[in-house]
Amino acid sequence: MSGIYIHIPFCKQACHYCDFHFSTSLRKKDELVGALVKELELRKDEFKDQVVETIYFGGGTPSLLSIEELQLLIDEVYKHYKVAENPEITLEANPDDLTTKHLNDFSNSPINRLSIGIQSFFEDDLKLMNRAHNSEEAIKCMEEATRHFDNISIDLIYGIPGMSNEQWIQNIETALSFNIPHISSYALTVEPRTALASLIKKGAIKNVDDDLAQEQFHIMVEKLEEAGFVHYELSNFGKPGYFSRNNSAYWQGKPYLGIGPSAHSFDGKHRGWNVRNNTKYIKALEENKIPIEIETLTVTDKYNEYVMTGLRTIWGVSLEKVEQDFGVSYKTYLLEQSQKHIIEHLLYLEDGKLLVTKKGQFLSDGIASDLFMLN
Repeated sequence: MSGIYIHIPFCKQACHYCDFHFSTSLRKKDELVGALVKELELRKDEFKDQVVETIYFGGGTPSLLSIEELQLLIDEVYKHYKVAENPEITLEANPDDLTTKHLNDFSNSPINRLSIGIQSFFEDDLKLMNRAHNSEEAIKCMEEATRHFDNISIDLIYGIPGMSNEQWIQNIETALSFNIPHISSYALTVEPRTALASLIKKGAIKNVDDDLAQEQFHIMVEKLEEAGFVHYELSNFGKPGYFSRNNSAYWQGKPYLGIGPSAHSFDGKHRGWNVRNNTKYIKALEENKIPIEIETLTVTDKYNEYVMTGLRTIWGVSLEKVEQDFGVSYKTYLLEQSQKHIIEHLLYLEDGKLLVTKKGQFLSDGIASDLFMLN
């Protein structure tokens, strides 16, 4: 099974923390959609032996597309690819786009899962992040969306400057009040060349407090597990039966095709990434060229990626798989490198798998990097 990710590189306005590829001008939207259609057609042979289990519209803000444009892209996937009987089709959406009409349209289409970018239910947080919606729209859209969709995920951000633990708990409890089955939550990260980085440097916004972010991470884990969620990946919590099939495929090393400017692809042996420029992307597809760079992964690259993704999940890192796929020397190295983390109760071995402890969860990426094999 495999997945197709379609990147929609448009937003109404730029969030202060975001370093994803997008444009706030919709002037080239029609040309871009046409280029997406062309790329789906040109790359069909890459997936001729695959069955598409998930289609994911990410961004940017895919909910800025009309239902006709989204349906066109879905139809193109069905036209050129083998699609599973009940695929998961996810649309990322912002609260200010989810009007009753939009939700009616989406629910009457093949889209069967929404991922809503709430981020916070507090007005001050939304202003600090320069989100396009306000707290009232966040509440209203959740009330409306849950009438139309059963499979809903929302994004929440913790570690926001000025957000107390009490406010964070209130954010979690507000989310839980809508009885949704999935929550993705991320620590606010200061990426270079973002407005947030500039505002912190100027002193207009306080810097992120890593200790507070770690506290809020553990609060979230406790609250969501109490509410019946499974913490199946570092940043993702799902009720049983509602894990994101799209994201789970990434972490379990399944192949995926990335369509659109800046989108990434993976086939198990190679990783590719499309040009991060809308104009160059459109021009290349008009000339029937795929604007992609491809890297062939070494055995060490594959081992490092497996360790990184495995430690983030409840599935852990299988010692048997490491030995089978990469060799005995990699398994020996992994066990040697992990010993100090096991002694510090950050990692543990169970049923032939290396997993992070609750104490180690927030630090899992750093722990993984310590287990990497250097080329």
